[in-house]
Amino acid sequence: MAARNPLSEEELSCPVCCDIFRDPVVLSCSHSVCKSCLQQFWETKGSRECPVCRRRSSKDDPPCNLVLKNVCEALLESRSQRSSAGSEGLCVLHNEKLKLFCLDDQQPVCLVCQTSKKHKSHDFCPVDEAVTEFKDKLKSALEPLHENLRVLEEAKRDYDQTAAHIKTQAQHTERQIKEEFEKLHQFLRDEEAARIAALKEEEEQKGQMMRRKIEEMNGEISALSETIRNIEKEMEAEDVLFLQSSVLRAQLTPKDPEKTSGALINVGKHLSNLKFRVWENMQEVLQYTPVTLDPNTAHPRLHLSDDLTAVENTKQRSSLPDNPERFDEWWCVLGSEGFNSGIHCWDVQVGDSDYWELGVITESRTRKGDSVWGSSRHSFTPKETLQRVRVQLDWYRGKVTFTDLLTNTHLHTITHTFTQRVLPYFWNRSVHPLRILPVKTSVTVEQHS
Repeated sequence: MAARNPLSEEELSCPVCCDIFRDPVVLSCSHSVCKSCLQQFWETKGSRECPVCRRRSSKDDPPCNLVLKNVCEALLESRSQRSSAGSEGLCVLHNEKLKLFCLDDQQPVCLVCQTSKKHKSHDFCPVDEAVTEFKDKLKSALEPLHENLRVLEEAKRDYDQTAAHIKTQAQHTERQIKEEFEKLHQFLRDEEAARIAALKEEEEQKGQMMRRKIEEMNGEISALSETIRNIEKEMEAEDVLFLQSSVLRAQLTPKDPEKTSGALINVGKHLSNLKFRVWENMQEVLQYTPVTLDPNTAHPRLHLSDDLTAVENTKQRSSLPDNPERFDEWWCVLGSEGFNSGIHCWDVQVGDSDYWELGVITESRTRKGDSVWGSSRHSFTPKETLQRVRVQLDWYRGKVTFTDLLTNTHLHTITHTFTQRVLPYFWNRSVHPLRILPVKTSVTVEQHS
């Protein structure tokens, strides 16, 4: 075994790299430096000076400090042996088995360490007892970690489901947009075809009229030309014969041709305010509903129509993301837009649905569990059979009024002081749909005086 080194590790450290010397060289000023550190220092400084005292070195290649090199190598070897012993469960100081655990210093020690000055008056326990205790603590600490991992994995599954649903929503919505625009395109194509057909029909009618008049004119021209030729022929006859001809007795007053009124294409009829007239006709195929449904709030058992105006109960739960906006207990769906001012109304065809509820609910109300029931929900459940119900919200006056549309009979009024945005509310446990009815639209032209 190597002799104990009387020097500290600080004294055996290079002044440049601050680590144990490796291949140390000695300068003329007696300071020692790692050979590689010295060369790098000189290249950086551009002069051969000592990194410690800045004294210029007289030699380009200082000699090796052999004694210092041997001491450092012995120190490094000893450190390596201690590290190896520690990894094998042996005390790095006494090379004895680590059988005890110091409770004060929280580290394993050997029997020799127990009697040393460093651990004097400390409390100890067997290593296996300490291991058991630490394992129990780690086991307890692992439980919330496992629970947290489970929660994170569930959240990731929700995220995966949401990401897949987003893609499905986008594809379905894109398909619906294309279908709606195709209907508009087809309407415009039909309008274009009808207007071009009307133009062609007028062209044909007025073309026939002009062809008939041209034929009549050709007949008159032929007859007049024949008359002119006969007159010119008789004018060449002898005087007596000319005087005896019928030309002098004939009426030769020319007749002017008639002008044809309205013969041209009525361009104004076809082009005047063309876009406006098409838009005006479009009102027959367009529908406007003052309230549409928000599919992101619908309970998984509810099914919405493609135009988001009807809701029915399918009795089968769809696989939908459990997003915060969605109802998970009550079979509800909300309107896509809320109101925080003004007067608003919407008509609902309840038809054969026998288990429904209409009203409004505050936007901030949670949609989870039973907590949707409460003062934030203002709704009406009928006691009689109805077909059509009008819901009218007067936000400023704090009233929600329900009316039977077929009999124009008042059904119920809820009063409340609204302080925040409210959303239309629909609850349906029936397979028969609740349908929001469209309102009549019109096009008006305002004349400026």
